[in-house]
Amino acid sequence: MRRGRVLWSGRPKLVASPTSFRLAGLVMALIAAVSICFAIVVTSALGAPVGSLVAFAAVCATIALGFDRGPAIWRSELEYQVTDEQVIYRRGLFVRRIGRRDISYARIHWDPKHAGIGDLELVRAVPTGALRRKLSIKLPGLEAPDAVLALVRGRESAPREGAGLPIEERLDEGERVLWTGRPRAGLRQYLPSEARDFANCALALFVLLMLVRQLTVAVPVTRQVLSAGISASSLPFVALVAAFALASLLLAGVVVYIVNVALVRPARRFRRTRYLITTERVLIERPHEELSLDRSRIAEIIDTPPKRGVSDVFLVLDGPSSRALATSGAFGQKHRKDSLLPVLRGIADAEEAIRILREQPQAAEPAQPPTALQG
Repeated sequence: MRRGRVLWSGRPKLVASPTSFRLAGLVMALIAAVSICFAIVVTSALGAPVGSLVAFAAVCATIALGFDRGPAIWRSELEYQVTDEQVIYRRGLFVRRIGRRDISYARIHWDPKHAGIGDLELVRAVPTGALRRKLSIKLPGLEAPDAVLALVRGRESAPREGAGLPIEERLDEGERVLWTGRPRAGLRQYLPSEARDFANCALALFVLLMLVRQLTVAVPVTRQVLSAGISASSLPFVALVAAFALASLLLAGVVVYIVNVALVRPARRFRRTRYLITTERVLIERPHEELSLDRSRIAEIIDTPPKRGVSDVFLVLDGPSSRALATSGAFGQKHRKDSLLPVLRGIADAEEAIRILREQPQAAEPAQPPTALQG
């Protein structure tokens, strides 16, 4: 397959496991610790064999280690390339490619702890319905991912010292902001509004009931152990209390996490979202995330009827060989509530935004062909 001239090559600057994997590893580690504590209680107080408990704890600890270190080990050997025609993601014999002309929009997920480092996700529009599938490549741990995105788009590379600046100060040369706005947010954003939200709330309620049941069992059992003459400083008693405490902490953490993911985090992200329409692109910015969509990719604009004075504006994208929405777009595709998508939600002056979007996008001054860069 013809790949063309290599314009840029690089490797991850930051090698780390995603937050979701680290949280999963923490959960498995807590389960392993609870199993060990109960094993100590059983063998000390009852003298019963605990081989199965120890084996289960060992399996959980191994899984926790895999969740915590596995993705980092995988990412440590990654290589990226941008050629005349493609963006390539490679690790050994595993290779993924996406054509530069096929990219519908891009997302950058900035690392909150390391300035100028983030993940660059390149998304290709796909058909809706039965043909819907996910076509995207994520380049994690990049230094100056906005500079790499500029190169992918055929523009001059953004300066590295631009990391951390507002998005309007990192525009292409000759690009101007025509419209900017924010969604109108209210307290209803913190309430469940989709079937998935209600399902998550029901799950959080179920786990909360498990926590209450756990506490109602733990307190009487602890009192019975003390009344049986076991010292509060003995190893079996300390292990029993530690097991109940770790189990309760795990259940409480699950409740807090579900409520945060289902209700709190999406509402906070929505309130802090900002939309920009420039002469060339549609940009969506929120803390540690941004989306860049070339206006030439927009095939149709669909707005919802105003409700409470605001409308949602969906951008239908022109995909390769089909007119389609991007992955997890509108029209009912499944997506997380806080997913960053090419949709302007909660806009009060939707008519002005739509009018500007319907105008022919103005191209910036033609850039010189990009030259090869060092990774």
